[in-house]
Amino acid sequence: MIPLLREKLIEVLQAVGPLLLGVCLLQITLVHAPLGLFIQFLAGSLLAAIGMLLLFVGIELGILPMGRFIGAELPKKGSMSLILAVAFSVGFVTTALEPDVLVLSTQVDEASSGAISGPVVLYVIALGVAVLASIAMARIVRGWPLKYVMTTGYSLALLLALLGPAQFIPLAFDAGSVTTGVLSAPIITALAIGLSSVLAGRSAASDGFGLVGFASIGPIIAILIMGMLRA
Repeated sequence: MIPLLREKLIEVLQAVGPLLLGVCLLQITLVHAPLGLFIQFLAGSLLAAIGMLLLFVGIELGILPMGRFIGAELPKKGSMSLILAVAFSVGFVTTALEPDVLVLSTQVDEASSGAISGPVVLYVIALGVAVLASIAMARIVRGWPLKYVMTTGYSLALLLALLGPAQFIPLAFDAGSVTTGVLSAPIITALAIGLSSVLAGRSAASDGFGLVGFASIGPIIAILIMGMLRA
């Protein structure tokens, strides 16, 4: 437990340290924010670091092993529908709870003064990930080449970007990027690695990866479709 805490603490410091140092340098040299605001920033950074440490340790201790176990157990049930349903559910729930997605949906609601509902954006993004995660799991089971499904997904996203409302294009591509966060990405990857590790002729190293990258196309497509329906 102690070695894991030490390892994750180093990762947290590597993530938060440059930001903290950069803001401190700006405070000293350029911006000179009020002292109260600067102290509030330092306190918030400390709380964020503690939260990230606990999150990383929790994911490593419990969530990743369980994800790999579930992925390895699913093929034993002999039901493709069950595999797709589990992939859909995991993709939807983890994305809806992803901190980056929650922040984006809140900012969209505030920036648009409620014209674009934050909760709607949240669930549309989660739905996009869930659908593409299911297709990605089917790719592992059926052995479809990754380059073909990736090409198809991004071609559809680019086509919709050309046809969809211009104001939704930036949001769509931001939605795709925020889904590869600290919660959804490791869980979905663990599920895929567990699944590919027990299938004959599959490699956990080659077939277990790529799912998150493919699933991140889902929110792009989903948001663009939402924009076209609202137009």
